[in-house]
Amino acid sequence: MGQSLVKNYLHIIFSTKYRQPLINETIENELYSYLGGICNRLECTPIKIGGHYDHVHILCQLSKKIALMKLLEEIKSHSSKWIKTKGENLKDFYWQDGYGAFSVNPAEVDTVIKYISSQKQHHTKMTFEDEYRAFLIKYNVDFDERYIWY
Repeated sequence: MGQSLVKNYLHIIFSTKYRQPLINETIENELYSYLGGICNRLECTPIKIGGHYDHVHILCQLSKKIALMKLLEEIKSHSSKWIKTKGENLKDFYWQDGYGAFSVNPAEVDTVIKYISSQKQHHTKMTFEDEYRAFLIKYNVDFDERYIWY
């Protein structure tokens, strides 16, 4: 085969360090745009970015030119440096070390877009910890509760 053709949709989830509620309404839209810009720069087309006070969700297409680990390293390091310039209350901002990344069936992309769009309503009923744990169970990911939150 002479051509490499790739279309991998990913739903990426990660939280602020210690799940601190630092992503408020004054910064969230600018943060999501900034995250999308990083994805674009790395040729990982962002489809939907959103979240809540203590975490973000990114639905994107993973470029065939970058490893998932490198994408997350770039997203987290650049956005963390950027957000620290956005106010005195954000000077100690950090992302949690880990992340979740889940493949998305192309037929389910619209469902994931709606899910990310409804994060504020969703989190009136469920904590981030319960949400993340549900993803791990849904995708049959082996995990040790002692290590996923730090």
